[in-house]
Amino acid sequence: MIVSFLKTVFFIKNLPNWERVLRIVLALAVVGVAFATLAFPWNWIVAAGGLGFGFSGVVGFCPMCAVFGRRLLKRA
Repeated sequence: MIVSFLKTVFFIKNLPNWERVLRIVLALAVVGVAFATLAFPWNWIVAAGGLGFGFSGVVGFCPMCAVFGRRLLKRA
């Protein structure tokens, strides 16, 4: 049971390509705005969150989407 859960959670991409690109672009924007406008401790905190969001786009897997059972539709 645990092995099938781990295969499902860690090896199946659950983000479509358009959303992956959108996440990467938004993450770059968040990091840029964080360093351009925020003060010392907050710019690093917001940038780290943006990088985490962008990393999910690069990998193609979102853990929170997997928790809620989101899957990509298979094309015929």
